Amino acid sequence: MTSAAVWTRLIEPVGRLVGRLPQFPHSTALAAALNVGIRARLGGEVPPELRGKVVRIVVRDAGLRFTLLYDGSVFRPRFSHDAADVTISASLHDFGLLATRKEDPDSLFFARRLLIEGDTELGLTVKNALDALDTSRLSDVLDRLASLRRPREATNADGSSGNRARFLP
Repeated sequence: MTSAAVWTRLIEPVGRLVGRLPQFPHSTALAAALNVGIRARLGGEVPPELRGKVVRIVVRDAGLRFTLLYDGSVFRPRFSHDAADVTISASLHDFGLLATRKEDPDSLFFARRLLIEGDTELGLTVKNALDALDTSRLSDVLDRLASLRRPREATNADGSSGNRARFLP
């Protein structure tokens, strides 16, 4: 079984579990990453349309909901029950394709794999801001993660099975 097939089989049950966990820590982590990464890459020029707006990003199959507010100077986490001005949702795979620029957001949008609900104009502003980022470093990290193979049982020098798992190259 390929690593993609294993991942596909695992994502739904893992998503059900993660969906039951508090989502505020995820939003806090994403807000911190955005404050460090995106603001640095955009030179502090976050689109003014985001000021005071609550944006929710939903990774449908992974059970994740990131809810953020941009207050004009930094991104701040919000609770997942707070009303969002715009919600952008897709599968983990599709967000990965967007992050690595292997898929165009417009084609995912028209194929109904990327959904924008609420203030669509604000959603397009967010999409355009993310498109302006240099994600080459992120692409390298995601490609390395995707290249991991499923663990297999290691064998001892005498040929017997060991209890250690080893990742295939």
